[in-house]
Amino acid sequence: MNVNFTDLLSATAQRHGDRPALVDGDRRLTWAELDAAVDAAAQGFSAAGLVPGYRVVLLMANSVGFVTSYLGCLRAGLVAVPLNTGLTAPEVAGVIAHSGARLAVTDGDLAEKVRGTGVRVVRAGELSGAAPVVPQADPESLAVLLYTSGTSGDPRAAMLTHRALLANVEHLVALGDHRMGPDDVVLGVLPFFHAFGLNAVLGWACASGAAIVLQPRFDSTQTLELVRREGVTRLPLAPPALVALLARPDLREALAKVKVVLTGASALDRSIADRFERETGLFVHQGYGLTEAAPGVTTTLGEGDPAPGSVGRPLPGVEVRIADEDGEDVEGDDPGEVLIRGANLFSGYWPDGEGGPDENGWYRTGDVGYLDNSGDLFLVDRLRELIIVSGFNVFPVEVEEVLVSAPGVREAAVIGVPSDETGEAVKAFVVPAVGAAVTKDEVLAFAATRLAKFKCPVELEIVDHLPHSVTGKVAKGQLRGSGR
Repeated sequence: MNVNFTDLLSATAQRHGDRPALVDGDRRLTWAELDAAVDAAAQGFSAAGLVPGYRVVLLMANSVGFVTSYLGCLRAGLVAVPLNTGLTAPEVAGVIAHSGARLAVTDGDLAEKVRGTGVRVVRAGELSGAAPVVPQADPESLAVLLYTSGTSGDPRAAMLTHRALLANVEHLVALGDHRMGPDDVVLGVLPFFHAFGLNAVLGWACASGAAIVLQPRFDSTQTLELVRREGVTRLPLAPPALVALLARPDLREALAKVKVVLTGASALDRSIADRFERETGLFVHQGYGLTEAAPGVTTTLGEGDPAPGSVGRPLPGVEVRIADEDGEDVEGDDPGEVLIRGANLFSGYWPDGEGGPDENGWYRTGDVGYLDNSGDLFLVDRLRELIIVSGFNVFPVEVEEVLVSAPGVREAAVIGVPSDETGEAVKAFVVPAVGAAVTKDEVLAFAATRLAKFKCPVELEIVDHLPHSVTGKVAKGQLRGSGR
């Protein structure tokens, strides 16, 4: 039985030691070499006086250094705290204070964001020593703190144990068709500071022996060249990256060896997926997950004929049900809150475990969806983004889908704003298509023919662009706080 997550790495190094594990530019490591590098990193942390339970911030782009530092932390019984490289110095300082981190591992200019926080700052591989590493004996030991907005909207750190990380990977390995294998070459451009990249890409590869081709950031030209040159067979990407690739005339040829395309982290418009399939011959599989589930919940991988518009069925070992406000099951295909249960779930939010699964193991995700007769999950919206107009529920995604179908509109986002008359009202932000000229009156008139009056925007702004997170989600918090 695996106890420490890096037990998976050791087992893979035993089975596939001479096979490639990481490709990072000109640097290449086999699984045996990676296992040895992780041992060295763990011993270096131990020699620096870090003991099991201490938190270590990782502020690095995808690289060999990130992988060895992350896995070295876990092997040494430390708690890894991967941070978004786009955070500002004050934000990094806030996380360090909140997590109580003792050390920060960085690369490049990112070290400047940690200066003055009171923690020791080192480069990946800089620590050395031969101090013994205390064997991990409890799978419930904390492995990772991942900072997330949580269901309340306030930044919080999800506590992921070795058990949760291992369970998620085991669920993925049990998929059957489309599962990752040692002959696969996986593109590693999804950021490892995000749960999708960290465990559904890096973690799954550690269990399967697939090689990971690392790239610090997505660039349509460079990424396609990397995919072509390294013979990538699996392409996990955020939705905006798929959209960017569609503009490339050499797309089909560059993806000649790709067998699986998988997206997640944010919603993908089905029309984009259909267009991608027409242009490449590759079906775009979708998944649904969240940081608190380490992250996998559902996927279309392994389904022979996925239901159009769904995010697939629960992974083996994961239970999903739809409940009303009182936690009672919703009948039929009416939408309700998505509840999940499985060994992959987190242990609550740092530091006291607040907000975790209930006494029966169920976690309320804050997402709204429904299950069809085949068990496929369809997502509707986020509960915390729900807008209540005169007592009626308005799901932003429903309004956004109408707005993006208006002539000349490329992208739209909807938020709720205070209203003296209705409690809340709908406000929309619209991005015109390239070369298109649209007016507020035209878009509002279009919406009025397709939406009930209480769902129609009472305010609408035409903007050049919308703010997005690194995983492609519209950063609605920035829209709310922009004063627009």
